[in-house]
Amino acid sequence: MASKGERRAGKGKSSGPFEALRPLKKEMEKEEEAKKEQARASGKKVPAPAPTPSAARQRDTRSDGPEDEALLLHRLFAGVEPLDRSRGGRVPRQQVERSATIDARAKHGREAARADADAVHEHLRTLVEGGTRFEVSDDGRRVEGRRVELPMDTVRKLRRGMLPVDARIDLHGLGAGEARGQLEVFLRTMRARGERCVLVIHGKGEHSPGRVGVRGVLRGEIAAWLSQGASSEHVAAFTTAQGDDGGEGAVYVLLRR
Repeated sequence: MASKGERRAGKGKSSGPFEALRPLKKEMEKEEEAKKEQARASGKKVPAPAPTPSAARQRDTRSDGPEDEALLLHRLFAGVEPLDRSRGGRVPRQQVERSATIDARAKHGREAARADADAVHEHLRTLVEGGTRFEVSDDGRRVEGRRVELPMDTVRKLRRGMLPVDARIDLHGLGAGEARGQLEVFLRTMRARGERCVLVIHGKGEHSPGRVGVRGVLRGEIAAWLSQGASSEHVAAFTTAQGDDGGEGAVYVLLRR
């Protein structure tokens, strides 16, 4: 058993696995000091000592590491849903069709609004002109009307039956409302087909019940229908037909181009 003096002497000596490294450490310190002295003698700047592990760890904590970059990316792409890989990464067809339907409806709305605007402008132009787009005359037997911009030479040819008749419609026996509707459809259709001159047979009303000796209802309305309202949009001029085409019971109608 060791005495107290031996135990106190043992405390003054270093022991353990690092005791053998002390000479190596001293040798390294001497070499480092010699390098510094040589650098000072040659006038070179003494390199700064390498940072200690603790200082390196402090810098790593201050700099942006991979964890910080991952967090930044997570914040940037929050709420973004990836495309369905099972569909090849393409936008679903339903979404494309829905978008096309919306575009078609928007186009239809724009076209309808444009048509309404054109109708309003036409109405305003009519008001500015005082509603005198047509010059109409009626002596009780013959009726005639023309747009003010149409040359009189064209009206004279129409009056004399010099323009070939491309189509005809017979309104004989119809009521005023039905006759007016059929007339507008007929004129619009013929104009769309590119026809130039048509014959409208309205009758004289001499054989209508209760109308003996009295001018027919359609004969009294035909001039107004052709110079005003929906039918007038398709008419350039009109005049009572020649005898071979119905005489006072029909009118030639020159359609607008």
